[in-house]
Amino acid sequence: MPEAEVIYDQYKDLVFGYLIRLCRNRDLAEDLTQETFYAAIRQWDTFRKDSDTGTWLCSIARNQYYLLLRKADKQRKLLEKQQAEAAEDDFTEKLMDRITAFDAYKILHRLKEPYREILTMRLFSELGYREIGELFERSEDWARVMCFRAKRMLVEQMKEETKNE
Repeated sequence: MPEAEVIYDQYKDLVFGYLIRLCRNRDLAEDLTQETFYAAIRQWDTFRKDSDTGTWLCSIARNQYYLLLRKADKQRKLLEKQQAEAAEDDFTEKLMDRITAFDAYKILHRLKEPYREILTMRLFSELGYREIGELFERSEDWARVMCFRAKRMLVEQMKEETKNE
């Protein structure tokens, strides 16, 4: 590789400007510029000399930006999943505080299948969404959605029950 410092000095403004336009965040563009040149040094052997070095560096910059977006999306989904599970635990505690176990089973028994079975597995057997999905030969997301719907139905029936008392 030619002197890395020379390449950096020659193309840093181009790459930085490209990243500013791409992500519209100066600090992020600075970080990604550094990541771009680090990746370029590691990948220099794969660079085909038939294309422009600046174009190649901008494509690396674009890929670094998209990689960052994918990582951020995964982190966001993980956080949402953790928050949903925490909210579910809170829901279960509140539900059990308000009604007796026998009342809960009576209301749960009125739910249609597969909602009744899914909620029983989740609340009383403490199975995870992945395990529930496997038992039904479906995805983890399917189990999560079905459990959410079942809880919503249970709450509605619980409201009806308390109105009638």
